[in-house]
Amino acid sequence: MINFLKKFFDIKFWKFILVGIINTLVGNGLQFLLYNLTPLNTLGDSGVFIASAIGYVIGSIVSYLLNKHFTFKNTEKGWKPIFRFALNIAVCWLIAYVIAVPLTGIICNASGFSLFGWGVTTTAANLSMIVGSCLFVACNYIGQRFFAFKEKDVETEETEESKK
Repeated sequence: MINFLKKFFDIKFWKFILVGIINTLVGNGLQFLLYNLTPLNTLGDSGVFIASAIGYVIGSIVSYLLNKHFTFKNTEKGWKPIFRFALNIAVCWLIAYVIAVPLTGIICNASGFSLFGWGVTTTAANLSMIVGSCLFVACNYIGQRFFAFKEKDVETEETEESKK
């Protein structure tokens, strides 16, 4: 267990966190700007989903480039790593926001909670983007490390090379 934790929280983890800060500033910044400064804020939960989807697409492009080359130093060419990365992002986003949007809506509506002079619905929408981001990061690290940019075992790589 100790060896697993050491491997899990190695330098790649900290590089992932640094890249995450960068792409969070880009993606979530765009998400909040779109939701709060465009007519998306009139669409309620649908506006949250649209704003978060756009923010995550742009942030994910930044994340892919930085994580592939800087964090995981993945040298795989072609569409396979792009497809795995995109699938990972889509699954993580769905999991995060399918949980975050209804959960924050239920909690804020049941308690009448609001912030910054916003109504309950706008507060819930903005909080759902924060909660969704946290859930997304946890799922995304696991998915990128062990699926999208998974390191090949030396034995597996040698076996594949000998088949060519």
